[in-house]
Amino acid sequence: MSNYIFIISTLFYLLTQLSSAQSESTLLLPSESSHTCPSLNPSLNYRPVIGILSHPGDGASGRLNNSTNASYIAASYVKFVESAGARVIPFIFNEPSHVLQQKLELVNGFLLTGGWCKTGLYFDVIEDIFKKILEKNDAGHHFPLLSISLGFEILSMIVRLADMFYMSLLLVCRSFLQSITLKEQYLTDFLQICSES
Repeated sequence: MSNYIFIISTLFYLLTQLSSAQSESTLLLPSESSHTCPSLNPSLNYRPVIGILSHPGDGASGRLNNSTNASYIAASYVKFVESAGARVIPFIFNEPSHVLQQKLELVNGFLLTGGWCKTGLYFDVIEDIFKKILEKNDAGHHFPLLSISLGFEILSMIVRLADMFYMSLLLVCRSFLQSITLKEQYLTDFLQICSES
């Protein structure tokens, strides 16, 4: 019985020493040389900032057009970005190029939305923004780009125009493939796999 009392009292003593040591110590990152961890500055906002490019048109009529007197960003895209905890800076597609470049330096990522317009000033602005984003990523600065629907289609068009010439490629069919149907080819492969197992 005295052994149990000794063990319990020793454990109690060790636990009190451990809890007092934990309350006095602070956790430090390996890169920090100070004795305490700095707290975040409450006057700064640490949420990321995402840029969203506007579409030509007013959005009220449901039609988007190439006119340069109106632009539109669907509220659902802004809410989507804000629901992830980020803030939004609108990029108005018909703003001067130097203004768009200044805004691009202020954001941490970019969203190209879906829509209708594939040509004209809108296409040129997306091409310029995409080139700047590529330059940032090539320089080692992590800069994400999310393309949805038409935004992804336009990026495909930009990459295609930059990297390939217009050329038609013919599909070369071998003569023995013309005599075999797809069903026959896979049926024999399937039967062979089943017979081996």
